[in-house]
Amino acid sequence: MQNVYLAIVLAPLIGAIIAGLFGVSRRVAHTVTIAGVGIAFLLSLFAFKEVVFGGHTFNQTIYTWLVSSGIRFEIGFMVDSLTVMMMVVVTFVSWMVHIYTIGYMHDDPGYQRFFSYISLFTFAMLMLVMSNNFLQLFFGWEAVGLVSYLLIGFWFTKDTAVYANLKAFLVNRVGDFGFLLGIAMVLMYTNSLNYSEVFSHVEHIKDMTVQILPNTEWSLMTVMCILLFIGAMGKSAQVPLHVWLPDSMEGPTPISALIHAATMVTAGIFMVARMSPLFELSETALSFVLVIGAITALFMGFLGIVQNDIKRVVAYSTLSQLGYMTVALGASAYTAGIFHLMTHAFFKALLFLGAGSVIIAMHHEQDIRKMGGLRKYLPITYWTGLIGSLALIGFPGFAGFFSKDAIIEAVHHAHELGRAGSGFAYYAVLSGVFITALYSFRMFFLVFHGKERMDEHTKHHLHEPPAVVTFPLIMLAIPSLLIGAFAIEPMLFGDFFKNVIFIEHAHNAFHAEHWHGIVGMITDSFAHPPVWLALSGVAVAYYLYLINPALPESIKQRFSAVHSILMNKYGFDQFNEWFFAGGARGVGGLLWKFGDVKVIDGVMVNGSAQAVHGVALIMRHVQTGLLYHYAFAMIIGLALLLGVFVIL
Repeated sequence: MQNVYLAIVLAPLIGAIIAGLFGVSRRVAHTVTIAGVGIAFLLSLFAFKEVVFGGHTFNQTIYTWLVSSGIRFEIGFMVDSLTVMMMVVVTFVSWMVHIYTIGYMHDDPGYQRFFSYISLFTFAMLMLVMSNNFLQLFFGWEAVGLVSYLLIGFWFTKDTAVYANLKAFLVNRVGDFGFLLGIAMVLMYTNSLNYSEVFSHVEHIKDMTVQILPNTEWSLMTVMCILLFIGAMGKSAQVPLHVWLPDSMEGPTPISALIHAATMVTAGIFMVARMSPLFELSETALSFVLVIGAITALFMGFLGIVQNDIKRVVAYSTLSQLGYMTVALGASAYTAGIFHLMTHAFFKALLFLGAGSVIIAMHHEQDIRKMGGLRKYLPITYWTGLIGSLALIGFPGFAGFFSKDAIIEAVHHAHELGRAGSGFAYYAVLSGVFITALYSFRMFFLVFHGKERMDEHTKHHLHEPPAVVTFPLIMLAIPSLLIGAFAIEPMLFGDFFKNVIFIEHAHNAFHAEHWHGIVGMITDSFAHPPVWLALSGVAVAYYLYLINPALPESIKQRFSAVHSILMNKYGFDQFNEWFFAGGARGVGGLLWKFGDVKVIDGVMVNGSAQAVHGVALIMRHVQTGLLYHYAFAMIIGLALLLGVFVIL
């Protein structure tokens, strides 16, 4: 199987190299990259069968890079049920995005370069999820960050795209600094970077403390886990390191789907789930994760209500749903978090690609206020978009219903156990259900229903995009509808993650005896708030944007202060611009004025020149050109030397 796993990661890499470095034609570029990712997907399905149904897990070193002081720096694969699930999701979504890109980027001059980048992105994510050690994890972690920088700023002639990719790169460096410190602590106290060896050392270090500040003892596991989670906050865009994700919409729509659905932003969720043996030993770290996730889920959802760019509405939806996944991790429901990661990957990729289909039809118009009535022009996009929206809000029977309901149940269980922050988290995720339904169907109704608000030229040329665009929508709509019902029992109540994700028995909200079947879960859901909150959100959106469309403007005027706060995104960008960017510029200006101008130029450069000049002015009086002056100086010098010798 080692060769199979090597082929899975190398196939997208080879495609990326051919498309990017060999000056091939457009047809060759998309053929080799689509073939590479397609091969990776098919082999991932084979690996899924071997691991899940055959029980053949894999954990081996492939290559030893370096051995220093007994510490091994290696490249290796850990392929278990968690890994193969991620492999299948990543490669399938990436494959659909590759096919979709043929239609979306058809006229772009950077066609080959884009295919090379997205294939390289897939390779980096596969290296991350298949790693069996922190070194390779960090390689994949940084690689997806680097390629996302290239993709967000793909249209490098746009100032906003350049600003967005630089912002993403810098914000992720903040999180990655914490992540690197966490890995350093793991290495320091376990003397290993290999997952299995680190987990086996947990029992020996779980009660250790460290001093962060003088005379203050902190639990080693708490510090280690929080530092690792800071890395996840950057990659998975948790408050306050979320600011880069909405701006990543400056990249082409296919990469928006790939970043937001199955790759980069899910890396942090995957990492915390993989590190469950560490996180389960720190209630403080879990509460920290829980509260950060709850804040993200609730307050990022509010921002989706006021957005008018179709891609930004979906982007803030991603932020909110990542908050749900993080809440699940903080509630010790790692399986529910990963389950939602999987279902979310399908319906979020569907929504992004559907938004791209609308953008193509509207001649790259993205303002939903200039759309309306597109249902009759884009029937495939409409129905697949409806499936994606219903899955997102957790409508009974759709994929998102099973995973989101499980998270809410897990948070309620954590509240019963008395976990700090769980009460706030429970009400945050409940409120988020209504908010998600409101902004999702606000966008859906404004785009596909109601009055047609586009100009006549656009209206005259409206039609469904070609099959390379609609085929991926259909393929993603199928799991968005069905995957939740198929996967919930084995992933939450079965042994799918047995010996892979570790949960203390008391923390586990999902026991086999609690499972009453899919029909039972759906019917039972109508006795609980989430379903009614979701339906209420749809009903409110329907009334506000189809029945009484003048009312939202009236509400906006009445609550202008709240609207202003939401439009300014709570001031995070302004604060970062003033404090961090402005502070950096201020420190730079100070160093320039005093360090460069006064110290380096003034003292060291000009000062040394002036010193030489001053010495020369003095010495010129000695150089008189008169022989008796020089003879006198020689006599004085000889007298001084004799004096020194006599004294010594």
